[in-house]
Amino acid sequence: MIQDIFPSRLDNSFRTADFTAVPEKSLAVIFRDGRILAGIRDGDAAFPRTDEVLYSNKPLYLFAVDDESFFLVSGEGDTEAVNGKGYSFYTIRELRDRCRGKYLFAAFTAFHLAQWYGDNRYCGRCRGKMEPDNRERALVCSGCGNKVYPRINPAVIVGVVNGDRLLITRYRTGFAYNALIAGFTEIGETLEETVRREVMEEAGIRVKNIRYYKSQPWGMASDLLVGFYCDVDGDDTIKMDESELKYAQWLRREEIELQPGEHSLTNEMMKLFKSGGMI
Repeated sequence: MIQDIFPSRLDNSFRTADFTAVPEKSLAVIFRDGRILAGIRDGDAAFPRTDEVLYSNKPLYLFAVDDESFFLVSGEGDTEAVNGKGYSFYTIRELRDRCRGKYLFAAFTAFHLAQWYGDNRYCGRCRGKMEPDNRERALVCSGCGNKVYPRINPAVIVGVVNGDRLLITRYRTGFAYNALIAGFTEIGETLEETVRREVMEEAGIRVKNIRYYKSQPWGMASDLLVGFYCDVDGDDTIKMDESELKYAQWLRREEIELQPGEHSLTNEMMKLFKSGGMI
């Protein structure tokens, strides 16, 4: 999955934004119209160094991967110095489809934080200006003191098992490949209740024996995906929600067509079932 970058490691611990100088070997994360400045090197993403770009605002520390620190460069970033060095602005989806490895995971995580910073420039309570906190990863209103933390959306990925068959879906819009039942947790719900509700809403099926498999950060949508397997409880007739899905079928292991990449929790769960692994 996208976060599986061992032996490399993401260090997301908070560090104060009040650096006297940006450390050497730091990498610049620059967004323009929702696209990230990156190069593609041997199937992995690459980023310019902070000393290769000009900026009007002080770079904001995001995180580190191994010994490389990543800084968000905002404002009027001048990228002229990196022109001709193979850097272009890509959507996160474009990078996902063309890259792998630790820098792709860094791009996803940087996008998650950059979206949060961009969406919270002003306080939703008093409209004051939000500033980075100096003790934890949070934004604090300079007027009323309101504090906002990074947004993380919990969502479930559900592998519904029916003997030697798995419930495979395809979305009506957007992602074009095979998927599993998925959906966001609502107010007041447990994750297990989300599983039951989403399977019923999208496929009209009751489930039992809900069991946790694995989780995945998915910064492209500010999500934390939580994977579960479960079993059909009673009638296995699919009553598909046509507003959400264009396809929903029970498929045997040998019939399951996997997604083209190895990034997603969904694909890993389908792959595990297809291979006959323990679930």
